[in-house]
Parts: sequence; C-alpha cells; structure tokens
Amino acid sequence: MKDPVNNFEIPPEWIERAALPEDELSAGISSGRLVLLADGSVLRRGYTTGTTAAAAAKAAVLSLKRIIERVTVPTPAGIDVTLPVSASCGRASAIKDCGDHGFDVTGGIEIVAEAHESGGADVGDSISITAGRGIGVKRGVPAINPAPMEQIRAAIAEAVREIGISGADVMISVPRGEEIALETLNSRVGVIGGISILGTTGFVEPWNEHLLETKQELIQQAEQVVLTTGRLGMRYSNMLFPNHTVVMVGNRISEGIDAAKDKSEVIVCGLPGLILKWIDPEVLRGSDSLTTQELIDRNPDDARIDRTLAAAKEDAPGVRIVLLNRDGSILRDYTP
Repeated sequence: MKDPVNNFEIPPEWIERAALPEDELSAGISSGRLVLLADGSVLRRGYTTGTTAAAAAKAAVLSLKRIIERVTVPTPAGIDVTLPVSASCGRASAIKDCGDHGFDVTGGIEIVAEAHESGGADVGDSISITAGRGIGVKRGVPAINPAPMEQIRAAIAEAVREIGISGADVMISVPRGEEIALETLNSRVGVIGGISILGTTGFVEPWNEHLLETKQELIQQAEQVVLTTGRLGMRYSNMLFPNHTVVMVGNRISEGIDAAKDKSEVIVCGLPGLILKWIDPEVLRGSDSLTTQELIDRNPDDARIDRTLAAAKEDAPGVRIVLLNRDGSILRDYTP
C-alpha cells in the first residue's frame, strides 16, 4: 500500500496495527485523505488554501448555469478531491478544512470566488484569474504560488468545458484574509494585505511544522523528541515516531541536542546530507563523490556512513540517529 501524496510505501506491519479495516484504510489512503502512522493510528489530512480556492473557482463558474453544492477538483499530487461548496449565480464560497492539523491558523476560513463569462473564439479559449481582497501581495504581485495557480486554472478550465462556455474571468478573495494574515509569517517574508494561496500537493499534513513557536521551548517541554532537518524529515518523522514531539531544526542539530539533553529519548532523523556533514564536515573527502546522495547512490552500504555515525557518540552520546531515503524508508538506524 502506497501513500500517493508522499509516495511512501507503507510497511505491512503498520497496516496490521491499524484500527481501520484494510479496505477502508486503503480507500482513505488512496484518496490522499488519510495518513497511517507507525503505531497504527490514522490521521486526516486537510486541504490547502490552493485546493480550497480551486474548489471555489470551479464552483463559481459552474454556478453560472446551476446551483452547486459539491465540486471535484484536481490537486498537484495528481489526486482529484471533492469538497462542499455553496455556489449560485456566479458566486461561490468554500471553507478550508484543516483535517487533524493541530495548529492551522487558516483552518475554517472562507474563500470566495466570483465568475463572469468571457469571450473567446473557442470553448475554454479565455480564462483569467485575479486576486481580490484578503489575498496578500508581494512586490506588487498577488501571493498565489505557481502550483496552486495552475491548480486553480485547471479547475476553472474543467468548469468552462463542462458548461460549454468560451471562457471565464474569476476573482478570488478571502474575506478575513487581512485579519488572519496577522497570525502568519507573511509580514516577515514581505507579503502584505492578506494570506498567501499555497500548496505544493493540495493537501495539508496533519501535524504542526512549528513555524510560529519557539523551537527551544518545544524541545524543553517534550519528554521524547525527534530533531529533524527539513520538511521531508518532518513528514516522515511524524509518521515513524507518533509518540514523540518532532521539531525541525535545520542545520542547528547541536543546538537542538543541547536543549534536549535531559530528555528520556532524543532522535535525530532526516535525510543524510545535513546529518552526516554535521557529524563530520569532511565525510566526503577521499570518496570520489561530490555529494552525500552520490555517495549513497553508489553504495548504500558504504562503511564510511557507518564510521561517521559511530563518531557521533563523542559529541552526541545516547542520541539515536535515523537516516532516511527520500521515499521515507530507513537507510540507517543507529543507536550508540
């Protein structure tokens, strides 16, 4: 069984531990909606602002011809999803579902789309998308990332073809966007006046990436902690270690370990690059490899990897180190 959102091959023993019947679990995972964790527990993914905006945009166009209550839209992950909407007379509203995410400031917000038929020589010839109030702006450009913009455009194109019109002009707005943006990091990255429309997969993972909290405080408050180096590490660490607090520390692994020195268990988990270079900055010397990934691709069993991990016990005694492949499988699980 494979998770189609992150392409993670789910171990059979995880499936055996799951509380859900296998057919129900399989259907939920195939839909992208469910995430299975190592202990057999199941969490629900939410939908991104991009997916929510795409649903509102498609529904607005369809509602030029009829009342719409549900709509199916594509996601960047290649999975079609169906969302509830409220749409009539060219205006649609969709509510962002954050799933089981513990802290999503955009959860429950309303995204609105207004559509008007536009002229063109052929069906689907003319589509335009504009950002209205509540969507942030960075350097004069609406804060709609490329992947969700393509997702929204594809959803509108489906609607235009379905009702047989030549095109549509769609404006997307977020009524509480300016207010909600104050609770995000937008102002720090130069986005002003509203939220961003985001989403590289179309789904929101059901855990907090801790972008707003102080990481050191999170580590200190946890009993068991996983320090991870990036977003892939965050994703898979939450699946592998559901009873731990997972904190993304980037290349500040030593600082994280110092903050976690009195914990019952400390795990460093992530892709090999940053972790091996943290242990030994000269890990590649004499290897004829330019990157750690090249080293691993040449020989995943290279003894250099094991020697480097063994050296970690000097600076990080008692810390378990788990190196991951990009598909979430474990390359090494080292406990000193």
